[in-house]
Amino acid sequence: MTLANLGLSAEVSAILTRLGVPQAKLSGGTLAVRSPVNGEELAKLAEISSADADKAISAAHEAFLEWRLVPAPKRGELIRLLGEELRAAKADLGRLVSIEVGKILSEGLGEVQEMIDICDFAVGLSRQLYGLTIATERADHRMMETWHPLGVTGIISAFNFPVAVWSWNAALALVCGNSTVWKPSEKTPLTALATQAIFEKALARYVAEGGKAPANLSTLLIGGREVGEVLVDHPRIPLVSATGSTAMGRAVGPRLATRFARSILELGGNNAAIVCPTADLDLTLRGVAFAAMGTAGQRCTTLRRLFVHESVYDKLVPRLIQAYGSVTIGSPLQSSTLVGPLIDGGSYERMQKALVEAKAAGGKVSGGDRVLQNEAADAFYVRPAVVEMPGQTGPVKEETFAPILYVMKYSDFDEALALNNDVPQGLSSSIFTNNMQEAETFVSARGSDCGIANVNIGPSGAEIGGAFGGEKETGGGRESGSDAWKAYMRRATNTVNYGKTLPLAQGVKFDVG
Repeated sequence: MTLANLGLSAEVSAILTRLGVPQAKLSGGTLAVRSPVNGEELAKLAEISSADADKAISAAHEAFLEWRLVPAPKRGELIRLLGEELRAAKADLGRLVSIEVGKILSEGLGEVQEMIDICDFAVGLSRQLYGLTIATERADHRMMETWHPLGVTGIISAFNFPVAVWSWNAALALVCGNSTVWKPSEKTPLTALATQAIFEKALARYVAEGGKAPANLSTLLIGGREVGEVLVDHPRIPLVSATGSTAMGRAVGPRLATRFARSILELGGNNAAIVCPTADLDLTLRGVAFAAMGTAGQRCTTLRRLFVHESVYDKLVPRLIQAYGSVTIGSPLQSSTLVGPLIDGGSYERMQKALVEAKAAGGKVSGGDRVLQNEAADAFYVRPAVVEMPGQTGPVKEETFAPILYVMKYSDFDEALALNNDVPQGLSSSIFTNNMQEAETFVSARGSDCGIANVNIGPSGAEIGGAFGGEKETGGGRESGSDAWKAYMRRATNTVNYGKTLPLAQGVKFDVG
């Protein structure tokens, strides 16, 4: 079967029906949804108006006022049921991710597994939203720190992880006592519809089993930039978590700051790896290949810059180029495929522009050409590119969301470390070495300046247990594990006087008789 006649629209319709999305939602609208697999139109969805989005956010605020009063472990029970529903829907939702985004089958399923994993994490967290007891200088007093629900959590997600990013935010926000409003990418609204339907199944079970939950606890807003602007500017949303480009963050961040709202920004990443003289080159090759080519180079954590020590450069780079030339490119719905399509023609054009600029800067390009256009003229499959650069010049310091790996030779470790940090972004990084001093330096205070710094694994493929996010133009936000939950709550410091006198702090005297 060729790419052109896969019958994806019929398959998507059947999947969405099984997941609980009414067929009426898939037609008659203005938002055309196409699969990057072959360019086939999958649906035409209705888009919410700005006025209706405003009303939906107000309704979500009313839901928050009720949900915040439900004990946190009871809120966790809803997320436990969501995890169960996601397990039941994993095959269908994972395949839908592959069709709508172009991820290979294992990555589509892996994205849903991430959703399941964060639900498991959040259920445990619902019994651990702990504060502190703090020493006080005043006798017969107790000082403590408590955490309370914050309000409606706005979620803006990108196409490359269309459902996992929602779950990172929603699972934590809901156990923390917040309601959520989600504006997905216009490129991937079908997976959002499916996820909302799965959530509603979990919510129905929760209520049927005696749980108390308001309507409008989770709200989905399908629409374009103007809907996102309503979400960002709405006074009833005290926190917005936004994933996307640095340009998007530059627009969102100041608008939130204007009204003193909080932000969790997960923006661009121009991620690097350093290959040292003692590196295990077989392990390195596998780690680099997945990090640089996985998801067709369209992860925030994709490896884009590789610094290879001069002593191992000629041993590793030719093998890497050979792997790039032989990797299986094609329909992500075939189990043998490792590299699927770019999301759209715009991504292809930006990739070609970057390659032209790299050549002009002295780069030697291997790969990067378009393939399979005879099978699917409206799909954009490319051979991943290795570009050997004379230095960190031209497009190397810019993030191009495509499978381009810039490779550079280095001689001194401190030089490589400086190059790793010498970009505006600061999301993820890694080092391949068996030298303990190099490894420990890389993760130390004078090492990588990224939010993620790995040793002997690539910069992509993070687990949910750690906080995810980065520094500099990556935005500084943190999602998912560790103590990222604190961003979704408000902190209160409480002092309780259980004595019969009123001593003031710092020895202040104020007697009124």
